[in-house]
Amino acid sequence: MTEFWLISAPGEKTCQQTWDKMMAATTRPNVLSTNHKFSIPDLKVGTLDVLVGLSDELAKLDSFVEGVVKKVAQYMADVLEDSRDKVQENLLANGGSIIKCIESFDLVTYITRFQWDMAKYPIKQSLKNISEIVSKQVTQIDNDLKSRASAYNNLKGNLQNLERKNAGSLLTRSLADIVKKDDFVLDSEYLITLLVVVPKTSYPEWQKVYETLAEMVVPRSSNLLFEDHDSGLFSVTLFRKAMDDFKHKARENKFTVREFQYNEEEMKADKEEMTRLSTDKKKQFVITHCYWCTWISPFKLYIFPSQGPLVRWLKVNFSEAFIAWIHIKALRVFVESVLRYGLPVNFQAMLLQPNKKNMKKLREVLNDIYKHLDSSAAAIIDSAMDIPGLNLSQQEYYPYVYYKIDCNLLDFKP
Repeated sequence: MTEFWLISAPGEKTCQQTWDKMMAATTRPNVLSTNHKFSIPDLKVGTLDVLVGLSDELAKLDSFVEGVVKKVAQYMADVLEDSRDKVQENLLANGGSIIKCIESFDLVTYITRFQWDMAKYPIKQSLKNISEIVSKQVTQIDNDLKSRASAYNNLKGNLQNLERKNAGSLLTRSLADIVKKDDFVLDSEYLITLLVVVPKTSYPEWQKVYETLAEMVVPRSSNLLFEDHDSGLFSVTLFRKAMDDFKHKARENKFTVREFQYNEEEMKADKEEMTRLSTDKKKQFVITHCYWCTWISPFKLYIFPSQGPLVRWLKVNFSEAFIAWIHIKALRVFVESVLRYGLPVNFQAMLLQPNKKNMKKLREVLNDIYKHLDSSAAAIIDSAMDIPGLNLSQQEYYPYVYYKIDCNLLDFKP
């Protein structure tokens, strides 16, 4: 998706002049980035000691919240499975709200139009308290995700186990959906029907020898019930007391006797369990509601699909976690700007969306216009830019306040 640079610089005579200076440097003569003002309210500053300690805590909280945001996004992709192309449209800020008056934004729009949420994070609270509100909120999301993921993964695993039983080779798959009652001699004291897997290349050999593999095999009792790419499933009826001898001779001839006992109740229970698990899994990401829509037709029942509880929870809590993450970025910019530029609070926060081809040039331009803020940092960057292959990371120090916001939240390209 998109990468943003969230920066701040001290106000000139006015913060507008700071903005104008940055805009002129990054858009003329070449457009190096698309820029937006980033609105941060008047937060309570507190003491210097608190700010220094909070700076370290916010760095850790930033990393934790980003991790939770990515986990929720990735789990959304895992749950949607074959609909992964629709993942991105479900990753919205406020997108999970069921309150129609709350607008949903894609992530880029939310960041570029960022407004502090006064209801969730009251600015009358101290910076420490606001960070604790975020930490508690996102920790709860993380814990809930683990619980819901565990339940869903168990459901998915049980269903996959049943599906594996009903697929694959005739040597291993369940035979319950292949055979029927008429294929067996049942409730006989003397006779039993066995099921034998025969390679396709050995069909002629089977027909030639199966009656002689043991004594008391019922002549012409073998029937082909099912076949896949490699093998066929044959039935054969014989006397019970010849069963062990038949199995032994069958193995010698590379025919495989499947251990199977026809039991209608067990087979019905297995089918019902698979249907139940499949239905429960689908309900997690899609459910349907039926309504009489008289404004369309008074005589028809209309079915409307809607998102199931797990996908709905993921949407809502992705939105909550992402919004919390951007507020943490805003807190970090505020705290670091006060520590760097001093009091009274006077800085302009700015959001830059770099042009990918001009990232290095943009960094050089920013360094040039802000190097007077910290000459030692500027000197380090000047020397670093001469070293081929050196990537400047988020943790490195610049003469201006800088934090990266990477909206590429998934491990794959949807």
